Amino acid sequence: MYIVNYGSKEIQFNHKVNKKLKHAYITVDFYKGVVLKSPPMEESKAKQLVLKKGAWIFEKLKLVEQIPQGEIETGSRLLYLGKRYYTRVLEDNNVKGAVVQFNYSKFSISINPNCKDHQVAIAEGVEYFFRNKAIEKITPRIKKWMELTGLKPADIKFRKLSKRWGGCTIDNEVIINFDAVKLPWNLIDYVIVHELCHLRHKKHSKEFWHLVKQYLSDYKEKDDEIMGMKL
Repeated sequence: MYIVNYGSKEIQFNHKVNKKLKHAYITVDFYKGVVLKSPPMEESKAKQLVLKKGAWIFEKLKLVEQIPQGEIETGSRLLYLGKRYYTRVLEDNNVKGAVVQFNYSKFSISINPNCKDHQVAIAEGVEYFFRNKAIEKITPRIKKWMELTGLKPADIKFRKLSKRWGGCTIDNEVIINFDAVKLPWNLIDYVIVHELCHLRHKKHSKEFWHLVKQYLSDYKEKDDEIMGMKL
């Protein structure tokens, strides 16, 4: 796995060398991410080729975000905190169902080979992982924004929401979709600030957006970006 900096963003890519190829080309896939396929070449040249296609790569990455996840198997890419990580699935008789682990560079999913339906067990294990990581990672961020804004909800809850990243109830409870932990930090912050501002203004009124702008001056860009992310 290689990383190049394209402006303020990173492009992670794999480089597959094939001596039979005459020319290099790049593919962008939901599961495999960004892959450069080429004849033998130096690492520096490979990175230059990827950088040259940076704008095109990010355009394609946005498109493949819309593709449903499908089955999770070795080679799949799981989205976590805004980045896609390689996933390896292993059989393990010592686990019950499926257990997901993350080591900051890849996911490892251990599954009991005697499970009746492997994909159901894996999906349940992945959901359990993201639910717990959402609580662990996002709760401190919410508390930080509560201090910065002075907006304090009656309660904070994490739930699976089908069409929203978050919500604010009439009783001033802030709800965060635990899938929000898949977003990059800047968009997680936007979700938090958005829902905290609903404590004061329940509707998307001019007053509401004015309040959001006080804390996130680029909220329009963030709102456009998150609208393009498929739940």
